[in-house]
Amino acid sequence: MQATYLFDPLCGWCYGASPMLECLARLDGLSVALAPTGLFAGEGARPMDAQFAAYAWQNDQRIARLTGQPFTQAYRFNILDRADGLFDSAPATLGIVAVGLSASAGELQALKALQRGRYVEGRDTADLTVVAAILDEAGFAQAAARLRQPDEDLLAAYRSRIAAARAAMSRFGVNGVPALVVEDAKGERLLPSQVLFGDFDQLAAQVRAA
Repeated sequence: MQATYLFDPLCGWCYGASPMLECLARLDGLSVALAPTGLFAGEGARPMDAQFAAYAWQNDQRIARLTGQPFTQAYRFNILDRADGLFDSAPATLGIVAVGLSASAGELQALKALQRGRYVEGRDTADLTVVAAILDEAGFAQAAARLRQPDEDLLAAYRSRIAAARAAMSRFGVNGVPALVVEDAKGERLLPSQVLFGDFDQLAAQVRAA
């Protein structure tokens, strides 16, 4: 049985769902595949202006209350309040794809390191250099080196991963992330996104439901 996790590394709700995702990855008989959607990359990227920063911080506080995940003042000051900031998930997504090419089992760990870097340590993961540094520190030296000089194979893998994730979103009529698609012998099914923010036993039951 496989669970495909549709996400974006700059999505606050995806960060909020991380503890549940980690528990899910330890569930017997289930493999978890990360499917980066590129939702906030390319045309989805935007400047981090004051209005958007205020909206993001308000939303982040709601996520923190619901999930217990921390959003620090370092994140607020260094990321949201930067006058020249950019909200662009392409660098972090590229980093996760780079990890997948050299150490596929480490993608979840890489995502966690990037999320912690952004939301706890206040490091700008919209910057490719910062992403490479975080991955290096997390033990993904090969991916970090590749990220500093992206080659066509890495860029092609990036495009392919995003295309596959968006195809899944289209197939299930998904407009946002996070989302979880479970595949078993009977086929694929989309789970309600709220199960990622409730009780883990309920999530496990939904995953295992016939």
